[in-house]
Amino acid sequence: MNKVIIASAGAGKSTFVVCEALKSVALGKRVLITTFTEACRDEINVKIIKENGCVPPNLYVITWFSFLIKHWIKPYQGCLFDYDVKGMILCSSKSGEKPYKAAGGRTIYWGENDFRRHYFSPDFKVYSDKMAKLSLRCDEKSGGKVSARLAACFDEIYVDEVQDLAGYDLEVLQKLFKSPIKITLVGDPRQATYSTVNTEKNARYKKAAIVNFFDDKAVGVTVDDKMLNENFRCFHEINDFANKLYPDIAPSISNVRSLSGHDGIFLLPEKLLSHYLETFTPVQLRWDKRRSVDERYPVFTFGTSKGLTFERVVIYPTKPMLQWFQDDSAALTNDTRAKLYVGLTRPVKSVAIVFDGSAVFNSKGINIYTTG
Repeated sequence: MNKVIIASAGAGKSTFVVCEALKSVALGKRVLITTFTEACRDEINVKIIKENGCVPPNLYVITWFSFLIKHWIKPYQGCLFDYDVKGMILCSSKSGEKPYKAAGGRTIYWGENDFRRHYFSPDFKVYSDKMAKLSLRCDEKSGGKVSARLAACFDEIYVDEVQDLAGYDLEVLQKLFKSPIKITLVGDPRQATYSTVNTEKNARYKKAAIVNFFDDKAVGVTVDDKMLNENFRCFHEINDFANKLYPDIAPSISNVRSLSGHDGIFLLPEKLLSHYLETFTPVQLRWDKRRSVDERYPVFTFGTSKGLTFERVVIYPTKPMLQWFQDDSAALTNDTRAKLYVGLTRPVKSVAIVFDGSAVFNSKGINIYTTG
């Protein structure tokens, strides 16, 4: 039975994937784990070695892009083209731009009829935003041999951080669901801070909305939002507050009640920032390097903090974030909402939101920090 497990922050998602994979490997199954980033891949390998002492020979851990190149494109690329793939070029925007503009200065792109220019850079690297699309073309042109080969190579495939997949990646998942391979997807749509592609294909399912894709019965996958729904990391007040960012997703629960004397979520007047840093030595979280911080204390961006755990954090909110703290009905973009959720769910004990002291707050559940 293919399934997708919606995991909350702090639920031990990667540990679950590793333990389940090792159980199958011990039974002689051939298992592949794929995840979006190299950092997540490395984290999974570390967990495997911690649990098992080594990475078993029948367990493979690779990134999603490596999975597509190695197992979808290269085996039957000869059905479509006769030159070597030199790797991948990571694209943050639409690829295949023509060297000239249309009337009015509008950017235009190579279409699929211009095959090489559509899919490849001049040095024959696949554009990352076209990789899943090219993978599907290879399977179609080979008469399904790509899918058949995968089924011959693996009994089970785990896709970690599935919320980071988008566009034609979802079509690849559908192909996998129709194969004999047991497919397990794990992710938290609330933490969709990355994305494999920037494309109009399946755009309505990007980031947190990916849940709607799996809810479609025609997709052929069971959705489980209960198995990994407990946040073992965050103090319960932090967890409950973070749930407000995604009222349409089943709320996570937290039974973390141990008190340190300073627990929960606080509004931190900027004039008390230095005092707070000296007293609690929290990790600082910001949107990007343009936000000044106290360099004496550790600092991460919201995106780079994903997957990490800290005792305490200080958040330097963007203007839209601060407006949301003032009134939790305020609008946020998908990216801002996801990164704020990641920031709020990094700490075990406390999170402090820096503000200039003149803001008025209507959101419930936040105390203003004072030295007394």
